[in-house]
Amino acid sequence: MAAVLALRVVAGLAAAALVAMLLDHYGLAGQPSPLPHPAPPRRPHPAPGPGDSNIFWGLQISDIHLSRFRDPGRAVDLEKFCSETIDIIQPALVLATGDLTDAKTKEQLGSRQHEIEWQTYQGILKKTRVMEKTKWLDIKGNHDAFNIPSLDSVKNYYRKYSAVRRDGSFHYVHSTPFGNYSFICVDATINPGPKRPYNFFGILDKKKMEELLLLAKESSRSNHTIWFGHFTTSTILSPSPGIRSIMSSAIAYLCGHLHTLGGLMPVLHTRHFQGTLELEVGDWKDNRRYRIFAFDHDLFSFADLIFGTWPVVLITNPKSLLYSCGKHEPLERLLHSTHIRVLAFSLSSITSVTVKIDGVHLGQAVHVSGPIFVLKWNPRNYSSGIHNIEVIVQDSAGRSKSVHHIFSAQENNHLSFDPLASFILRTDHYIMARVLFVLIVLSQLTILITFRYRGYPELKGPWFFGEIIDGKLGCCFSFGIFVNGHFLQGSITFIIGILQLAFFNIPLMAYMCWSLLQRCFGHNFRSHLHQRKYLKIMPVHLLMLLLYIWQVYSCYFLYATYGTLAFLFSPLRTWLTLLTPVLIRCVWTLNSAKLGVFMVQLKSHLSS
Repeated sequence: MAAVLALRVVAGLAAAALVAMLLDHYGLAGQPSPLPHPAPPRRPHPAPGPGDSNIFWGLQISDIHLSRFRDPGRAVDLEKFCSETIDIIQPALVLATGDLTDAKTKEQLGSRQHEIEWQTYQGILKKTRVMEKTKWLDIKGNHDAFNIPSLDSVKNYYRKYSAVRRDGSFHYVHSTPFGNYSFICVDATINPGPKRPYNFFGILDKKKMEELLLLAKESSRSNHTIWFGHFTTSTILSPSPGIRSIMSSAIAYLCGHLHTLGGLMPVLHTRHFQGTLELEVGDWKDNRRYRIFAFDHDLFSFADLIFGTWPVVLITNPKSLLYSCGKHEPLERLLHSTHIRVLAFSLSSITSVTVKIDGVHLGQAVHVSGPIFVLKWNPRNYSSGIHNIEVIVQDSAGRSKSVHHIFSAQENNHLSFDPLASFILRTDHYIMARVLFVLIVLSQLTILITFRYRGYPELKGPWFFGEIIDGKLGCCFSFGIFVNGHFLQGSITFIIGILQLAFFNIPLMAYMCWSLLQRCFGHNFRSHLHQRKYLKIMPVHLLMLLLYIWQVYSCYFLYATYGTLAFLFSPLRTWLTLLTPVLIRCVWTLNSAKLGVFMVQLKSHLSS
């Protein structure tokens, strides 16, 4: 009973930790920023009016995944993007936020840097001369760091074939006649870079955090700061005060990495407690997504787009209420503005820009220059409540695009983001995975305690030993990976551990206990068949067989990704897979005396 009490105490502490984490992450605990930043000074720029000044725009593209084995259309369309799309939109800069290449083996299970993928990428940049048309800022993603033993390795093709060609975070300042705008890159890729899947989370150590803090201070005099990186903040491990606090003076963090979760979450946007927006853009790989963003009189706006769809339309004034933040933007300029302002681009000339507010036709916007269209209005007519603005753009080829959003002239009006999107982006998933991993391990112990009220095994390791990176041996544990003299904190390892426990170790433990219970009742396979109970027991055996097949596949996956050595020296995968048929046979055939000795050994192995 002491074991049961101890188990309850540990479970209670784990639950309390989970609740505290949720309170902390979702603002219910009301924590202030550890690094307070004063609100940016209101600069004496004019409010949005009829002119073409005080505005610039850029693009973001992410998760391109150029592959030597899959979908050559990714490269073909990227070339068209770098020529046609860039030529039409003419952005001041382009942020290419990681996973420039796919870096997978032919069967898509292993990880390898293919120089031809990088050569294809560089060839597109050179052929289209895109770096002469705009500032192209490309950064690494986790795929670009797969299977790289060190930054100095010849396999680190990012240094050779990218536009930026340097590792680490950096600060780019876009200078205009009306002020400076800072763009800070967050490089959270792992060094050394393990093979997949142990490279899904990014890591910022103390040194990298100090570098980012200096970059944040450098940007303090800019009109606005945009941070950009590959990983969402929810998939970055960072020491206190955390990456979100350091970037709290920025109006937005632009990222990729999650690929719209396979189409389940086409919009992954949220706002952090300090006011910073986090805006994940859909992937180029399968969905051909990209983003246009703009600063118009220091009001930030953006639109997520699909490649090849025209016209492209962005309403810059009045800006969307959902993405408004009085802490970072001079929202009062909306009330002092004299014109509605729209950016409109297309393959053919724009013939009409129609504006409606709350369904009422206001008129046709007038072309100023380039893509800028304006329409005179009186914002005082909309000074209370929330309103819907719709803009319909047509071009000379007959193409049409309608966009709309909700706006408000009152700063105390707010709209809420999708709760699921906020959960995905604002939760530190590696912490959630650790807590869930512990709870599942406790549930495994519960099964043992339920069937036997004495003693319980300890967690051991490693999971496997082998080439974490080609030519570099290492060990993988639940709490992290040791490779090439480095320790990489556990993150995705906990998620893999959860899957292993939930879909094999715990079911196998339960199956063993059930089998022993059948033995205690004097049953075996033959007695079940004679008593015609096979219809009741067959689903149990069939389920265990299916889970065993899953375990066999996991061994193949381990072999394909980490090689023969990891396959041979893997207690979690290979050894347990080979031992399982022996365990099942022993449980059903050994006599009582031998079974008692055997079960002691069984408990020790299954929990390791």
